[in-house]
Amino acid sequence: MSEDPVYDVGPGRARWTHIQLRVGNVEQSIAWYERSTPLRVLQRSADDYGVGVWLADPLDASHPFVLALSQFDPDTDPFGFAPPTVLGPFAHLGFELESRAEVDAAADLARADGSLTFPPTQMPPPIGYICFVEDPDGNTIEFSYDQGTYATVREVWGES
Repeated sequence: MSEDPVYDVGPGRARWTHIQLRVGNVEQSIAWYERSTPLRVLQRSADDYGVGVWLADPLDASHPFVLALSQFDPDTDPFGFAPPTVLGPFAHLGFELESRAEVDAAADLARADGSLTFPPTQMPPPIGYICFVEDPDGNTIEFSYDQGTYATVREVWGES
């Protein structure tokens, strides 16, 4: 194999670029994440191992961060020796929203489909107003408001 790069654009420096999750049904996961989060399909792929998809926020293209989902074929799964794992009950993916009402709406949607695991709750700073839901594979997703992520980054490192 050639050591020449395939792509002519890269991060310019080391960057955090993605989280990878194994899923049972990639189409079901896509539908859930597109309904419940700002993530949209960026790219799809398939190979001898199975299918994959990258989800990302189309409004944040200057600093892409991807949720990569892989559905492996049971006959060629390179990780078939290991039991499937999920993020939870505390390990989670976090989405900070713009208002308490948006957290409440995320919780209402999850409550309706039976995936709400922690109702909207005001927690002490810096946690903020949060709820936890499960994606179709049981991974924990947190929706929060007023968590202080942006304020803390600006206070410590300034605006970029």
